This record gives sequence, structure tokens and C-alpha cells, in this order.
Amino acid sequence: MNTLILKLGATGDVVRTTPLLKHLTGDISWVTAAKNVSLLTGLTKTMRAVSWEERAQFCDREYDFVINLEDTLDVAQFLPQLKYKKLFGAYTDATGALVYTDDSRGWFDLSLISRFGKAAADNLKLENRRTYQDLIFAGLGLQFQGEKYMLPEPVRTSLTGDVAIAPKAGHVWPMKNWAYYADLKTELEKKGLTVNVLPDRATLLEHLGDVKNHRCLVSGDSLPMHLALAVGTRCVSLFTCTSPWEIHDYGIMKKITSPLLAEFFFKRGMDERAIKAISLDEVLAAVLEKLR
Repeated sequence: MNTLILKLGATGDVVRTTPLLKHLTGDISWVTAAKNVSLLTGLTKTMRAVSWEERAQFCDREYDFVINLEDTLDVAQFLPQLKYKKLFGAYTDATGALVYTDDSRGWFDLSLISRFGKAAADNLKLENRRTYQDLIFAGLGLQFQGEKYMLPEPVRTSLTGDVAIAPKAGHVWPMKNWAYYADLKTELEKKGLTVNVLPDRATLLEHLGDVKNHRCLVSGDSLPMHLALAVGTRCVSLFTCTSPWEIHDYGIMKKITSPLLAEFFFKRGMDERAIKAISLDEVLAAVLEKLR
């Protein structure tokens, strides 16, 4: 089998797609965002990874299977440049519109290109209780059984401690930025614990090393959460505006869901009530329990 995967970002979404590699046989090619190539290189002996900018390199063969997990027009328009037998995921129809294969509807019905429209898709996403992996695996005729993420060895770093805090969630989802991270750090340090706010790093593998060097990670639904799941660091994860049910916890995650989740679900604006809905006391108790 020759398989091509198109999954560019976000990086956390790339990471949570890697369990598929345990089921794909033969040669695997993966096109991703440039910053993610280091996370995918060398994961299997028969896998190669290149950046989106270098995608033309992967027009060198005929693929038995193409898995396109992106919902963007530019990626779908790349498909006609490829030779392949079967497609799973998004593509452009005869009119140039973005559509998706019937077997991928479990995931894409919940997406920005849902056949039902965005409002209905967001409602379906809120009601969904299946993990991302379960939805993708099922569409591919597989059964997700808790297969772990696959990532390379992290770079060793000197940042170590009891608790790592990842307060930044990026500009796309400002309501993921919980209001009380600084207060949590203060309360944990009062108990004699070493607490570090994760710094920006030059490489993702250094970032991965920082996460591995701690006993527990506290964050929103963001990349550090997925890195913690990958390296086995226990985590307390806060869900203020995105789905907690899509995330498989691998037995090491404590999910704390905002009581206002439905009101702010999948909204990308900013409301102070959303970032203050989860209390400091609840998170503090969850972290101390994880450390025990």
C-alpha cells in the first residue's frame, strides 16, 4: 500500500492523528505544515514527511489511498495533481465546491464544510460524544482501541518541576485563556511545589521535552495538552469553548468543563464570563489530586 495523509495543522490535530500510523501498512507519505515536519520524521521506517510548500515532491507515485483531513480549498485543489485509487475526506466537486466522501461524514459533518451548514454542525459537535480518533478510525473501517500518539523522542531541557502551566491558547480561541492561571501558580507554590509557565521554544521537540519534565500539566484544549498525552504526563485540561468529548484521555487526564460551555461553544470571540466560569478552587483541587 502507498498511502498519503494530508493533515497540516493545527499541530495538536496532527499529533492526535498519529495513532493511525499503527494501522497503515506499506509506504506512508504525510504532507503537513513546515513546523510539524520534525514531529513526524522517522516515526516509522516506511514514512516520509514534507511541508506543504514542498508537496510537489509527493507527486512522484500513484497512491492506493489518500486521506485528506483538511477542510480548506487549497488542499482540496491539490488532489488533481496526484494519482490515486481511493480518497477519504475533503475534495472539490464539479462546481468547485468543497465536499467530502461519504465514509468521512462522521467527522466532516461536524466541520466548517458540513453539508448541514456551520450552525447545525456546531450543534452536532456539541452533542457528539465520540472522540476524534473514534470518528476517523470508524470512517476508515477501523476500530479505535486507545492506540497512543506517536512522536519522536523529545529534546532534553533543563526546565523541570512539579507542575507546568500552559496559559496561552493562541489568537484564534481567546476564550480558552482561563483567567486564573497566575492565581493557580501562586497557590501551588504556597504548598511548596515547583511550578513553571511553559516558555516559547525554538523547536517543538524542546517544547515536548519541557512537558515531559513535569509531573502534571495544566492547560486549555491546546497543543501542550496533546504533548502531555503523548509523553504520559498527567494533565488537568480546561474546556471553556471546545469539546471535551472529542479528546481521548488515555487514563491520565482530568477534564474540567465550563458550566457555560454550551453558551460559548465554538465561539471565537471574547467574553470575560467564559474565562472565569471555571473556579480556581476546582482546578487547584484537581491538580493536587493528580499529584497524589
